[in-house]
Amino acid sequence: MTEIKSIDEMEILFSLLPSRVGNPLSLASLSRDLQISPMTVHKWIKTFESFYLAFLIKPWTRKISRAITKERKLYLFDYADIPSPAARFENMAALELLRAISNWNNLGFGNFELHYLRNKEKEEADFIISKKNQPFLIVETKLSEDQVSKSLLKFQSALKIPAIQLIHQPGICRIISNHKQQILISSTTRWLPLLP
Repeated sequence: MTEIKSIDEMEILFSLLPSRVGNPLSLASLSRDLQISPMTVHKWIKTFESFYLAFLIKPWTRKISRAITKERKLYLFDYADIPSPAARFENMAALELLRAISNWNNLGFGNFELHYLRNKEKEEADFIISKKNQPFLIVETKLSEDQVSKSLLKFQSALKIPAIQLIHQPGICRIISNHKQQILISSTTRWLPLLP
């Protein structure tokens, strides 16, 4: 009987995850919502990962002052049920970047990993790809092109690496300057198909 109750609670936990996609995941908050221990939440999320239902990415902390160091961000392999269009778009980009990184690693192009950037001032860039534990590319996602993210400009200036702002809106492809760096602003339909 205990196992059946656990499965029900596990289903409830999974049903809560779509609304938390794209934000640092608080195990304590989920454990309070479900009235179970944070360790149980952690174990269940690991189970979701092992069954390819979800994946977590760690924060990038090197060369970023006051970086968030612990909370991971969660994304889903099936993102259709994510209620927020912006979070659904970010999840889609995360999944495509994860796939490309897996391909690069399997093809022997290096040791790539996917992270996110966030500091204690809540400035954030959605993703940073590292290669051999060094920052390689910053990726920000936006539904429309309104303007370049100030956080993206700041993190690119600090890390001095290429950056891209992926836009859901079709037909966009331009480059802007950020001091001595450049940022590509591109529709996902133009940029993502170029990934392996």
